[in-house]
Amino acid sequence: MNVGIVGLGRMGMGMGARLATAGHTVAGYDLDPSKRAEAGRQGIAFLDSLAMLPNVLPAPKVVIIMVPAGPAVDQAIDGVAPGLVSGDIVIDGGNSFYKDSIARAERLAAGGIAYLDAGVSGGVWGGKEGYCVMVGGDKGAFGRAEPVFRDLACVGGYSYVGESGAGHFAKMAHNGIEYAMLQAYGEGFEILKESPYAYDLHDLSRLWNHGSVVRSWLLELAELAFADSADLEHVKGWVEDSGEGRWAVIEAIQQRVPAPVIALSLMMRFRSRQDDSFSAKVIAALRNKFGGHEVKPE
Repeated sequence: MNVGIVGLGRMGMGMGARLATAGHTVAGYDLDPSKRAEAGRQGIAFLDSLAMLPNVLPAPKVVIIMVPAGPAVDQAIDGVAPGLVSGDIVIDGGNSFYKDSIARAERLAAGGIAYLDAGVSGGVWGGKEGYCVMVGGDKGAFGRAEPVFRDLACVGGYSYVGESGAGHFAKMAHNGIEYAMLQAYGEGFEILKESPYAYDLHDLSRLWNHGSVVRSWLLELAELAFADSADLEHVKGWVEDSGEGRWAVIEAIQQRVPAPVIALSLMMRFRSRQDDSFSAKVIAALRNKFGGHEVKPE
């Protein structure tokens, strides 16, 4: 198929390369012109302006947007929409909020342009191993774009999951689960590290991936991380959140679904960014006042 990609970051470049290798015609645009050389090596024609993207692709065309959630997505849509015609398809493969995806689909549908929201998992490994893709939107448009999803995904790794917004809602829930899993692994390995035993965390993570009930790809990545450094001394314990975890917790509250583990894992990401928690200072001070418990000096 004829595919344009807006945003050639780690994910966008990997997706474009995978599609080009599969035989699709791929053109791309990024705000950073230094991406031109890498795009060329990956079989992606790099364009100088966003407006050129739909014009260089024969119809029918598919435009994949891989930019940060929020205004950047709307700016990308506004940049390519004038060059699109009825029957063309826009795919948002970023981590957009599902209600924004519903609104965008309605806006583009007025011009006969389909908008598919695709939750994409697999990270930087997806370019080589294949992605997992959850697609929401018009089912007919999904059918037309299916060759793109098939070649992006690993075997069995893509599916139509429902109407507009369903793809990004599924990815939101997926990332909420991911937050909780990461927190559990982090806490478990810290317990091991602080134990009276001199565990080899690299070997233990390798061991657990052979037959244990906690084996997973994340644990394989833990094995790689501990191979780099047993104490992770080169890593600062500062954990960002993309927004998906926040949305998952908000949706849980609105739907009255108890999700304490996901909620607490999100709170712990916020805690990771504090060098010295003021709330912990308050608790220490109160314990000192009511029980005479020792307060460590600053």
